[in-house]
Amino acid sequence: MRHHRHDILIRLAASPDEDALIRLAALDSADPLQGPALMGFVGGEPRAAVALADGRTVADPFAPTADLVDLLRLQAKRLAPAHGGPAGDGRRRRTPLRRSRRRALAPAA
Repeated sequence: MRHHRHDILIRLAASPDEDALIRLAALDSADPLQGPALMGFVGGEPRAAVALADGRTVADPFAPTADLVDLLRLQAKRLAPAHGGPAGDGRRRRTPLRRSRRRALAPAA
């Protein structure tokens, strides 16, 4: 069995990628993604994309893309807050300490 090495590139889609995004959506029988998106390329070919605003994905159904889509979703979760996506507003939230932990952290008298 032969293993082929293909470089994977994940980056924000740019204006020149519009045709590739439309093609991926058409191959996936889906509407084109709206707004900022991350694209995944394998061996220089666009294979999948994820919208940062809503997390919707499109992928080439004629290529193995499940792992690539997982990578895109993972990266999109990291970037979405900066692009107004569903992962939150980008601010870290403080969670209150439980009472027992507060006592353990209190300075000794």
